[in-house]
Amino acid sequence: MESIINNETRRALIALQKAEATDKLVYLRMAKTEKHEKHREILTKIANDEAIHYENWKRYTGTDVAPNRRKVFFYSILIVLLGYTFVLRKMESGENKAAKAYIELKGAIPEITDAIEDEQRHEEMLIDMLDEERLHYVGAVVLGLNDALVELTGAIAGLTFALANTRLISLTAIITGIAATLSMAASNYLAEKAEHKPHPLKSAVWCGVSYLITVAILVAPYLILDEDMYLLAFGIMLVSCVVIIFAFNFYISVAQKQPLWSRFGQMAAISLGVAAISFVIGLLAKSILGVDLA
Repeated sequence: MESIINNETRRALIALQKAEATDKLVYLRMAKTEKHEKHREILTKIANDEAIHYENWKRYTGTDVAPNRRKVFFYSILIVLLGYTFVLRKMESGENKAAKAYIELKGAIPEITDAIEDEQRHEEMLIDMLDEERLHYVGAVVLGLNDALVELTGAIAGLTFALANTRLISLTAIITGIAATLSMAASNYLAEKAEHKPHPLKSAVWCGVSYLITVAILVAPYLILDEDMYLLAFGIMLVSCVVIIFAFNFYISVAQKQPLWSRFGQMAAISLGVAAISFVIGLLAKSILGVDLA
């Protein structure tokens, strides 16, 4: 078989072999951790199809190709950290790329037509699986995350130039952050209960945890750096704020197929705008009240 394909087609098939071998392992690992029997069967079926594709391309290339172990490990970590919906969305985009690659080889390889149909079927099967519990609480996470970013960046910005001491700033921010976390979780619980939502306590926990994690990240620079390095801590805090906003919106854009940059720009503008206003208020308060802690 090897003699009937040119070098360019052979290279393309070897790349497809590697992708098939890699995806097979990822789907099998997901199947092992999947509790839903129907979903487990779907993932196993897709993994088996990928193995069949691999063997088809091997008949032409005459070569065994190792999977991308780094990619398999990376996706395994993502499954634990971000959930299978995020990974499935990424895998779904991979299925689309594979289908396009197959189309380019359609005239050269007879089995390509069946492979294209398989990839299209895989995409439909993956879409049917996308119903993960954690995505039911995205609203609660957004509430906790957004409130923490807006309130804490503003509060820390004001405290930075009012207190000018990383220890005092971190102490005040931690107390404020923990109190705000409990308040936000309680408010979310009461709101969900008033609207007769099915799991108000879970929603409150998601909201509170997202708030508390955000507080910890924003306060961390002030805990690590020396007392007089409050300006550097403030800069790191702002960068952390932008990174958190981007990471969260990237996750949502993949998991729920929502636009990334418009959401990211809106959240970043609000959080950094509040920080800038609070920065000015901190300077004015320090000047007007004549407070000097140096």
